[in-house]
Amino acid sequence: MKTIRRLFYVDIVSAVTFVALAFLSLSFFIDFIDELGDVSQGGYTVLQASLYSLLLVPGHFYEVAPIAVLIGTIYTLARMAQSSEFTILRTGGLGPGRALSLLASLGLIFGVLTFLVGDYLAPFSERQASQLKALYTGGAQLGGPSSWLKDHDGERSYSINVGYAGPRGQLHDIRIFEFDADNRLLRRIGARSAQVEADRTWLMKDVTVTRWAVATEDGAQVPEEHQPTMVWNSNLSAAVVAAAVSTVGTMSTVDLARYIVHLADNEQAAQRHQIQFWKRALYPFACLVMVGLALPFAYLHARAGGVSMKVFGGIMLGISFVLLNNVAGHLGLLRDWTPWMVAAAPSALYLLLSFAAFSWLVRYR
Repeated sequence: MKTIRRLFYVDIVSAVTFVALAFLSLSFFIDFIDELGDVSQGGYTVLQASLYSLLLVPGHFYEVAPIAVLIGTIYTLARMAQSSEFTILRTGGLGPGRALSLLASLGLIFGVLTFLVGDYLAPFSERQASQLKALYTGGAQLGGPSSWLKDHDGERSYSINVGYAGPRGQLHDIRIFEFDADNRLLRRIGARSAQVEADRTWLMKDVTVTRWAVATEDGAQVPEEHQPTMVWNSNLSAAVVAAAVSTVGTMSTVDLARYIVHLADNEQAAQRHQIQFWKRALYPFACLVMVGLALPFAYLHARAGGVSMKVFGGIMLGISFVLLNNVAGHLGLLRDWTPWMVAAAPSALYLLLSFAAFSWLVRYR
């Protein structure tokens, strides 16, 4: 059994690695060509553009990992079937259950690797890439569009708008609106930039404070006060603020969970982030589904099509899975479906498809 396991694992891992490198090379080339348009802005050079594209590679690996696992496994199994290796293994006692368990173990390993890359390496490398580009192109914006957060302190409530995040975790174009218990606007704090400290205080620079006083007989008084710096105490942690100004696609599972709790506490809509959270949590299991979907190709006779046709079929299956996964997310958001069901539906559908094909080929052929 150890010899069979070694044969399977070495061949499949080699094929998956080759397919993944092919996809990542293509992604790097596309990113690099796209970045050449920004070369010569500030101190942005070709070397820095190539480094920026290289830092995006872990994120691309996370996206293509299930497809690479599917294509690499199909190629290996189809080649073994064509050369009668798999037939000899079946004659030697490799039953369908043992073959499925071998591939399932390998699929779990690929799933763990995908999770680690997607949850830790990819977000870190993408933040470094954004900071690198922002540093050398004259302070380009990081993250998504302006973000809104809510905070409260006793009877006071705050609505906070952050224009964008800059390099080294700085926030820019901050507007803070303070309200009393009756939702009356008390003051507006505007700052050019801010840094969230570990003790949850915001160190703001170039601050303008506008106070809405009670209207008098002469009319409402709205004095303005300018300060070079200002410290504002908040209940928002640096992690929550960082998650708010990040794009949803680059947030890790932990960041998404933390931000969902913040949205729920402040009675804000969290459907989009909940769907992304479950997609992040369940996406690595797609590698397990892919190896199960590839196993029926080992039971196809060589005359049912060459290796190239089977690999092409695997590519089509992989593309359809990615397409269905993206469409399900958008439909779930539009229809307000249960987030975990939206995230699990594509993998569950393809898992049922793999079991159906496997049962038909093994039991009835």
